[in-house]
Amino acid sequence: MLKWIQGGLSAVTGIAEPEYGADYIHTVTDRVRGKQPFRETNREDLEWLKPDHTNVETVTFYFSDSATGIVGFAQIIHSNIVGIHTQAQFTFRIFNARKPQELNAWTSTKLEEFRIEGPNFYARGLSLELNEDNNQYHFLSEVNAKTKIDLVVTRLTPGCKVGDDPNTYYGDNVEEPWGSMRHVFWPRNKVHGTITLCKPEPQSGEEEEQEEQPEDEEPAEEPLGARNSVYEDQTITFAESKPAFSMFVMAFQGMKPHHAAKAWNFMHFHSEKHSAVLMEFTTPKSYANTKVTIGILTTDSDILSVTIDNEVRHLDAEVDSVGWNVPKAISIDYDGCPKDLPDDAVATGDRIRATAEGPLDNLVERIDVMSEIPSFIKTIVSGVAGTKPYIYQYATDDFALELAGSAREKGIAWIEVTFISESELVTEEAYDEQ
Repeated sequence: MLKWIQGGLSAVTGIAEPEYGADYIHTVTDRVRGKQPFRETNREDLEWLKPDHTNVETVTFYFSDSATGIVGFAQIIHSNIVGIHTQAQFTFRIFNARKPQELNAWTSTKLEEFRIEGPNFYARGLSLELNEDNNQYHFLSEVNAKTKIDLVVTRLTPGCKVGDDPNTYYGDNVEEPWGSMRHVFWPRNKVHGTITLCKPEPQSGEEEEQEEQPEDEEPAEEPLGARNSVYEDQTITFAESKPAFSMFVMAFQGMKPHHAAKAWNFMHFHSEKHSAVLMEFTTPKSYANTKVTIGILTTDSDILSVTIDNEVRHLDAEVDSVGWNVPKAISIDYDGCPKDLPDDAVATGDRIRATAEGPLDNLVERIDVMSEIPSFIKTIVSGVAGTKPYIYQYATDDFALELAGSAREKGIAWIEVTFISESELVTEEAYDEQ
């Protein structure tokens, strides 16, 4: 969900939309309802789309080390603003779910001299390459002196997507949509390599008050050690003999986030025997508060089910200081069919059901998206009724997955709960996403 932050002007400008209704959204889940949702990804699915209109495209490699409680992600963000300005960013987060007071670090770095070659991405000091067998990525980054990353991510299960076309389309014409949303996944992988954290030496006058950033400038690079960041110089190693788990997702958002969705739920979970993923968004009222929910359940080596009938429950929610009703725990019910079931057997065939649940008492960060953008854009966005985007990130090794008929398994999970807009007030004004 961090593409909200680094997507540039396209991520936050625009005015409220009229109430189009359900006929103006064509979801990936509706297209496969009553059919087999699972499709295996190929190399073409992993190629960057890079269209010439407003969009934000990301690849994100999440990692979870069950031995130490260390979790985080490495993410490349490529965005295009109305076909005029293209930019790229690298964001990185590392956190110890067991000892958050010792390790919680974040960097965000603008990429220079970047280029795309199919599924591969290159920039000065950074490379991401997919091997010829389409089962392994190598991620190298030295773009930020405080974080150096050398990770190899290898698939343990097939990659997957929902249906032949994993896009959700917005507009009255699927052939010429005015917006879209797309996700493809590698739900369970192993990762080995190193992450080196280097704490910069204090500079003379560093504690002095910094000059206020001019309103017409982009936000400066987020320094490691800002916000709640704590860490020491160290190299974290995921050994080949004892790798960490990983979840990879490639996402594309071809419209402004507060037009596409008013809220998100995201979770990935790993235990020694199983993995579970949940990616869910709910549209604003302008698109009939439509929910699109994608779940993935795996064994240690195969996909069990790709599910589109999932229920997310926010438990013991309380309104916090910024006004959102934030849960203290989360429970996710999955309901799907076995991945090998043919279309004509889905309605009457076997079901795979599971519940993933756990507390949200280990807050990594509450991200105020509005604080990440220039002041002059805030003035524009403040006119969009109910827009108040916050991302709540959690990490815990006290999460559990229970597959129907199987024993309850404890594991490690990363959870994001995102609130973007209240979306109950619809104006007569419209905005052309093109």
